[in-house]
Amino acid sequence: MDEREETRKIQFTGKSSYIVSLPKQWILELGLKRGDQIRMVRKGSSTLEIYPPKYETRLQKKEEATIEIGTEDKAESIVRKLISIYFLGYKTINVKPKFGRLNPNQRIAIKEAVRKMLMGSEIISDSTGGITIQVLVNLLELSVDGAFKRMLHLTKSMSNDAILAVRENNLELAKEVINTDDEVDRFGFYIIRQLKIAIQNEHMLKEMGFRNARNCLGYRLVVKNIERTGDHAAFIASDLLEFKKTVKKEILDKILEMNEFCLSVLDDSCLALFKEDYIQAEKIIERTFEITKYEKKIQDALKSLQDEEEIYRIRRMTESVKRISEYASDIAEIVLNMNIEKAIKKRT
Repeated sequence: MDEREETRKIQFTGKSSYIVSLPKQWILELGLKRGDQIRMVRKGSSTLEIYPPKYETRLQKKEEATIEIGTEDKAESIVRKLISIYFLGYKTINVKPKFGRLNPNQRIAIKEAVRKMLMGSEIISDSTGGITIQVLVNLLELSVDGAFKRMLHLTKSMSNDAILAVRENNLELAKEVINTDDEVDRFGFYIIRQLKIAIQNEHMLKEMGFRNARNCLGYRLVVKNIERTGDHAAFIASDLLEFKKTVKKEILDKILEMNEFCLSVLDDSCLALFKEDYIQAEKIIERTFEITKYEKKIQDALKSLQDEEEIYRIRRMTESVKRISEYASDIAEIVLNMNIEKAIKKRT
């Protein structure tokens, strides 16, 4: 049985009322008292959800937000404000000019941010007098775990496709890799938004499957490492677009071998995260040290090259791939920190 689960008897009082007592600890934690009203919502045929008044008030406050934009505000500043408001969990975001109207560059920046960065968002009103954005996605439609798994899958595909693009000298595939990085960032922003909502409300924290707010911070750091993995795949793709030629096949095969190892370790570290497996996380950290043997193979192969430009490109690609194993190790460290208490209890 879950440590948060309790069993209570249904009692009969008066002539027609059935009652169930509420857990005392829950009442104390929320600061409720006799006479306070709570809201009950029936979910399906067998589930009843109970919401405290503080939760209801907080939901109402998070319905709508307005950003006022000055005529001199740059696109980057506007996008940062949009992302910050999105993170806070508002369902409707109004962007209005302080004076006059939004200029074309400002409107384009807002539209691009909604399309590329704010998952589950849609522009429902658009004019020079202001833009209204609605966040439509529901917590139950896309869980944090579901978004994270999709993000991880995209990142791994980017890494494989980036090296394939270099092998085939495929500029179109390289452009696809770079564009996919925007999609990875969208999932990252969405997860951060949900984590912030969870931290602010005890009910949502439990609903998303987190034991405590500290675990939300751990997930936030993991998401950042996955985002960086995608960034390095985009760096490899950008390198091809810059030089427009491949590198020596024998060395590229060795880079591909290193990439497969790094993605395998990254996969295992995320699996340890989902399984909350402290012992597996320890093993992953040890395994990441094996990256040195792949580095040595590439370094030895570089000795046969004379072209300084090609040597520079290979070293830069190798560094980007190596970073994946470092991020995998960082994720495993986070898993250790998140599950140390469970590990101590088991050993005790």
